[in-house]
Amino acid sequence: MATKKETWREKLISTTQRQKLPRVVEVNEKMSKIWGEGTCVIPSPVEIDALMKSVPKGKLITINQIRAVMATKYHASFGCPITTGIFAGMAARAAEEEAAEGKKDITPYWRTLKGKGELNEKYPGGLDAQSQRLKAEGHTIELDRTGKPKRVKDWESKLLKA
Repeated sequence: MATKKETWREKLISTTQRQKLPRVVEVNEKMSKIWGEGTCVIPSPVEIDALMKSVPKGKLITINQIRAVMATKYHASFGCPITTGIFAGMAARAAEEEAAEGKKDITPYWRTLKGKGELNEKYPGGLDAQSQRLKAEGHTIELDRTGKPKRVKDWESKLLKA
């Protein structure tokens, strides 16, 4: 008998529970060479999704802002850059899954940018899909020298004050 495949929404919840997230860990020597010393919060996918969902139309947030919010909330030196990015991608896939089911109130993941205002090629549909959604909300997209969507013009002025 085949088992039911876990949806992305279910993965957000099960990953949170299975890995007992969020949790704060001491930075080991290898990590400290890359990100610095102190403590690192590994956020929960559910919290990342909720923060992404809170970004209103016309506003943007970066992965770095999300990491900072999580670090502040859990009194850590920084938020984990790797898991935060992975969990943002999970939230995006869960949102697209829900949209395919006809749900309207999905996580507006397209409003979450990479650290320098750049679009995220790993989101569903890639750069073009994220670019189209942002344009539909009134943002102007800057292109790279090859003509691919790169970042939101004046992205810093549109950031959510978190």
